[in-house]
Amino acid sequence: MDKAALACIGIGLMGWPMVKRLRGLSYPIAVFDIAPAQLELARGVGARVATSAADAVAGADLVVLNLPTPYAVEEAMFGEGGAAGAMRSPQLLVDFSTVAVEQGRGYARRLREQTGSAWVDAPVSGGPPASGTGTLTVMAGGDAADIERLKPFMADVAARFTHMGPVGAGLAAKMLNQLIVGCLHVVMAEAASMAEAAGIDAARLPECLAGGHADGSLLQRLYPRMVARDFAPQGYARQLRKDLEMVSAYAGDLGTPAPMLQQSLALYRRLIEAGHSELDTSAVFTLYDKRQI
Repeated sequence: MDKAALACIGIGLMGWPMVKRLRGLSYPIAVFDIAPAQLELARGVGARVATSAADAVAGADLVVLNLPTPYAVEEAMFGEGGAAGAMRSPQLLVDFSTVAVEQGRGYARRLREQTGSAWVDAPVSGGPPASGTGTLTVMAGGDAADIERLKPFMADVAARFTHMGPVGAGLAAKMLNQLIVGCLHVVMAEAASMAEAAGIDAARLPECLAGGHADGSLLQRLYPRMVARDFAPQGYARQLRKDLEMVSAYAGDLGTPAPMLQQSLALYRRLIEAGHSELDTSAVFTLYDKRQI
């Protein structure tokens, strides 16, 4: 079966490893990004470099967004030279970005009204390594027919692709993912700090706890980076703070209490105020670290 032609808009921390992998699987890809250096990387693996988001969608079956903020999504889709100006049904929009639930639903309505094209919100978990190996966890919201159409593509992108309901349902699931992830980041930082203070070999804790109730991907992958003071970005601290702000607002809209979330959000706000927005999300450990960075 021929691979779907892709227009990939946003080829940064998440988008670039995805583009590189999919080019290796012979997907025809056109790319657009505001960073010239990223475009050159994509050119190097045989992607067509477009002059705008609108130019990228020419001939595409799927338009794929990997963008860092709601503002970037809106600009790429509906701004000057945006993709919506050139899209037409049956082209399908797949948004891997994280935006607020009602905001995402609004974008979907707007695209349908302007172009007839459908929008699937498909936020992800797993970070750049999973994007580069096709093992992302994808939580999707959209019409059943659109989800079915995406399955061959998602088989090359994700280890788990779950249809959570209509447009916006994937974003609601991502809010819960970020609630859990944000709180566990802080728990990992506290565990690393306490382990060092206790005088045990803090680096061996993931080995010690493997298979028990405290085990999990963050203990095995994030915690060791904290102990090693390795804060090279695999996901920016500013991005997690942005997501936690969204989750906090969403909890307020739903009227659900979230005291753990509020504490995690307060710590990430402090981290950004300390000037560490471009470090990895694991850098929250610096708020506990007597050695500092």
